[in-house]
Amino acid sequence: MSEERFGEFVLVRRHGQVAELVLDRPKAMNAVSSEMARSVAGACAALAADRDARVVVLTSSHERAFCVGADLKERNSFTDADLRRQRPVSRGAYTGVLELPMPTIAAVHGYALGGGYELALSCDLIVADRTAVVGLPEVSVGVIPGGGGTQLLPRRVGSARAAELIFSARRVEAAEAAELGLVDVLVERGRDREEALALGARIAGNSPVGLRAAKRAMRLGQGLDLRAGLEVEDAAWRTVAFSGDRAEGVAAFNEKRKPEWPGE
Repeated sequence: MSEERFGEFVLVRRHGQVAELVLDRPKAMNAVSSEMARSVAGACAALAADRDARVVVLTSSHERAFCVGADLKERNSFTDADLRRQRPVSRGAYTGVLELPMPTIAAVHGYALGGGYELALSCDLIVADRTAVVGLPEVSVGVIPGGGGTQLLPRRVGSARAAELIFSARRVEAAEAAELGLVDVLVERGRDREEALALGARIAGNSPVGLRAAKRAMRLGQGLDLRAGLEVEDAAWRTVAFSGDRAEGVAAFNEKRKPEWPGE
């Protein structure tokens, strides 16, 4: 297993074809400061360009929190001009995760609040253990979810449910979060990272070309009418139909062996 650090607060570990992006600011429960946001964005840019990374799993080094959201202590010192300058830096972290071309999984335990939950929402799947507490409490401090929450949560749970959660600013514990679809897989305490990495390894066994194309089709097709969505799917299909991965997949199936994906 290899490791690479991006700034002081982000670590990328390699588990074969699964890359683990670790939020590593434990003294602040992974509160997203400007420096940490830049590091998340930098790590995501490197991973997006890495053809060997088939899946990314987003984890936390803190025992009691995934991420508590924006660093409000830092924000408290900001002038209006500072806040305007910091906004693209902050957005870069969330869009960096959201725009990763390969499947992404968040491993959540403890608090995942505000921007912390938005980082998880930016992933394709959320694995949470029974200590998880999620929510978007931004209106309780005079702002709104600004890391994608107002757009991602309605797409996940529907507009009315998202409105109730965002307007009330309430925190939701793991069992209810799973019931409402705020998280996707609920596991026993302390097993979120292990289970997310295992799921990542299973996904990484499939065609990397196919995985990226399927993700692209699902993302681009969101919000389109069916006819337009099927055109998006057809375009994605054409990128894989004539690929080396498709040829290898068919050959491996007929030869009753495990595929050796060329990834192109």
